[in-house]
Amino acid sequence: MIKNMIKNKTAVMVMALALVCTVGAQAQRVTAMRLNEVLVVNQDNFLDDYGKRSGWIELFNSSAGTVNIAGCYLTNDPSNHRKYPIPKGDVLTKIPPGQHVLFWIDGSADKGTFHVNFVLDPSKENYLALYDADGTTLVDEVRIPAGQQPDVSFGRPVDGKAEWMQLTKVTPSTNNLTLDKNDKIDKFKKNDAVGVGMTLTAMLVVFLGLLVLYLSFKSVGKIAMRMSRQRAQKAGVTDVPTHGIAEEGGVFAAIATALYEVTEDVHDIESTVLTIHKVTRRYSPWSSKIHSMREFNR
Repeated sequence: MIKNMIKNKTAVMVMALALVCTVGAQAQRVTAMRLNEVLVVNQDNFLDDYGKRSGWIELFNSSAGTVNIAGCYLTNDPSNHRKYPIPKGDVLTKIPPGQHVLFWIDGSADKGTFHVNFVLDPSKENYLALYDADGTTLVDEVRIPAGQQPDVSFGRPVDGKAEWMQLTKVTPSTNNLTLDKNDKIDKFKKNDAVGVGMTLTAMLVVFLGLLVLYLSFKSVGKIAMRMSRQRAQKAGVTDVPTHGIAEEGGVFAAIATALYEVTEDVHDIESTVLTIHKVTRRYSPWSSKIHSMREFNR
């Protein structure tokens, strides 16, 4: 009886510990969400799902697990933490690890989950914050300086990092730091602007490849000849020719040429003149009555 009670208590403690770890991990993942980039004035930038241009907020999931931000809050008012509740039941609120999501700052929450109920004023300093589902736990916040220029966003140069600055390269729903260049290639171009090094490198690669092929074929030929001599010796043939293969090929070619010449002389010379002889007959087959008469059955 005592053993069973101990086992039950142990099982309950394990389940409670697992539940606490699960809740703690979930909370840690939610708090790993970051305000990543904000565009206040959208003049010639990204279009929303209605074909309209408006400011937007980009969130970034910096955790290693999928985060469901449904039930969390976005706000631009420090005194009102629950200004825009992110609706529940939308599968798109589940943000995979290392991915982004956009919220449109158009003041039209009736347009869908990702359209907030407030706007930002580019002439003033703007406050933005993301709160957890309890409405009191601050996940992330940022203050955007006044005087934001059209199509110039304010964000983190590296996703999820602490620094904020003006970003002339606007990157909605993607990494703020895009690897669109290769430092090694850029250095090579700088050091070899004419292309001499590239040309020599390409030629060297080709010649080395040809040399490797030559050595490979030569080695294979030697191995094949050695194996043929060994097989001949095992078969009891003592005189195995290793040279003269080219001479035998020349002899075969001479014999084939001679045969061709002989056969050419034997052929008849045909004339290209067509001769037509007239056939004389005492009657015309076209008008002969014997071909038109029928025999009746008797």
